[in-house]
Amino acid sequence: MRLLKVATCNLNQWAMDFDCNMKNIKESIARAKEAGAVIRLGPELEITGYGCEDHFLELDTITHAWECLKDLLLGDWTDGILCSFGMPVINGSERYNCQVLCLNRKIIMIRPKLWLANDGNYRELRWFTAWKQKDQLEDFLLPHEISEALCQKSIPFGYGFIQFLDTAVAVEVCEELFTPIPPHADLALNGVEVFMNASGSHHQLRKLDYRIRAFISATHSRGGVYMYSNQQGCDGGRLYFDGCSCVVVNGDMIAQGSQFSLRDVEVVVAQVDLDAVAGFRGSISSFQEQASCKTKISSVAVQYSLCQPFNLKMSLSGPLKITYHSPEEEIAFGPGCWLWDYLRRSGASGFLLPLSGGADSSSVAAIVGCMCQLVVKEIANGDEQVKADAIRIGRYANGEFPTESREFAKRIFYTVFMGSENSSQETRMRAKKLADEIGSWHLDVSIDTVVSAFLSLFQTLTGKRPRYKVDGGSNVENLGLQNIQARIRMVLAFMLASLLPWVHNKQGFYLVLGSSNVDEGLRGYLTKLDEVDMGMTYEELSVYGRLRKIFHCGPVSMFKNLCYRWGARLTPSEVAEKVKHFFKYYSINRHKMTVLTPSYHAESYSPEDNRFDLRQFLYNARWPYQFRKIDELVKELDGEKVPFGESSDHEKMGTTLDGGGGMGVIAAGSGNPKAGH
Repeated sequence: MRLLKVATCNLNQWAMDFDCNMKNIKESIARAKEAGAVIRLGPELEITGYGCEDHFLELDTITHAWECLKDLLLGDWTDGILCSFGMPVINGSERYNCQVLCLNRKIIMIRPKLWLANDGNYRELRWFTAWKQKDQLEDFLLPHEISEALCQKSIPFGYGFIQFLDTAVAVEVCEELFTPIPPHADLALNGVEVFMNASGSHHQLRKLDYRIRAFISATHSRGGVYMYSNQQGCDGGRLYFDGCSCVVVNGDMIAQGSQFSLRDVEVVVAQVDLDAVAGFRGSISSFQEQASCKTKISSVAVQYSLCQPFNLKMSLSGPLKITYHSPEEEIAFGPGCWLWDYLRRSGASGFLLPLSGGADSSSVAAIVGCMCQLVVKEIANGDEQVKADAIRIGRYANGEFPTESREFAKRIFYTVFMGSENSSQETRMRAKKLADEIGSWHLDVSIDTVVSAFLSLFQTLTGKRPRYKVDGGSNVENLGLQNIQARIRMVLAFMLASLLPWVHNKQGFYLVLGSSNVDEGLRGYLTKLDEVDMGMTYEELSVYGRLRKIFHCGPVSMFKNLCYRWGARLTPSEVAEKVKHFFKYYSINRHKMTVLTPSYHAESYSPEDNRFDLRQFLYNARWPYQFRKIDELVKELDGEKVPFGESSDHEKMGTTLDGGGGMGVIAAGSGNPKAGH
């Protein structure tokens, strides 16, 4: 038997905070060594943090990464343990996203990333170059200060693996696993038994299963030990990296870390028998045949043994049941953990949420309540970092700390019901009941006097006073009054967030939370009332959103898809009107997406403009060419052919803007509290 103990990590790194990142890295190595591991794997770009974005273009960032690596290698951190560290490296004139493999205070090789993540939330090609020279390793000259400190002049750089005396180890970085021809396929044929995947993978609802299936598939047909390490937490952006570091052997999960946690460091350890890998591969005839005519991959020989011989004191890690959270738990825990990182790292003293008693704001309140429960739970489990942060934010003294979530919520969470004459007693009571259950400090205020003051000023300026629709007003008046109420609530929320700490003799400020959802953002419907006002249901909105973003449908292809989906209950003409209605209001409200404040990314059909869904904000909202094509298809389906080029009824029709100032005033419609974090 060749017994090998390995350790992989969930680390809560913070982009550009090198002290924080180094503290976590060192703690993970110490725990791995204490457990007896001889391989330690950390997440992608762990030294700098994954989310540095354009900071990767600064030479300072590269320099500081080398300084941190030198610190690790001059100490005893890598003594007796193979460590893979993620950091950016400049080779020649190109920047690479690299894993630096170190052992016994020396750098063994640097492995640049072959295939970069460059879709969805990822823009790695903006900062890095993919390594394309796969036929050989080249010599890399270390920076002068590093070379002198380590007594190493040059090291192998490129695509290859490390051949130890008793096994072969290789790196596969994040995106490479999901490519059509992943590196581990050829590496396995070259005899590599241990694969180390350093990753920066974010949480998205119902996505984890896809990732785990990839780990299992990588070793199910080829054999091997697959180690996966991921960042966990909010490193300074909209993403929550959801951990779940794990070890898979021959298609079986044998160790799995948490997906959602407030811990800064989590180390997952597994003990494996590499002879089981050799035996598994030997039993697959096709593997043997393909290995006999493989493409040779370069390697670095290291005269060092990683494995231990047969020893009954070392128990093997067996297969375990994979842990998945329910969608409801994902919605609660992911944003809850992200909010905790945001709160403790922003310097804020708490959260303030306008709580209307509706589904959206109530969901946000419940997420904060779950966050408070997680804080108390982690403190009870002995996490000193969570405890220290909670004591500081909650202003505990004399050795006290949170032991009950409602009591903690009272110190850091403030909710306010901003009612008007149109608010029902039912929503007011729902808001108060939920606040009591969570434990928040709850306020109940009326905005009628402020609204009246605005309307009186408007009447003084214009001689007219707008009325709500129920009082006989027009749609324009009704929409204007809704927007006035929303903006007043926004101003009041930020005033309370700024001044309540002063009222309570506390330092700092409160972060204003909002409750707009993906569907409302897609429709540009952040301050209105219900499905009737929108002209579409939320269920329909979700369908439009997925076809638009995930399946990349324009108006015409969306119409064709929905004719199949809804054809049993709607005529082609009715489907066409629905598609036109959606694209009309999507386009005239697209500018609102450019001004949304930071929000948690949770869905693959998100219309968020700043990172995920990059499109223009000035549209021809009549979509003349596309809608004309839809009209032609409708008439064909109805058995009536229309010559190409004839104007559609919609093109002849004017466009009614949905409040918020339309396309001419870009910033209008922004800044309301529903569009907050």
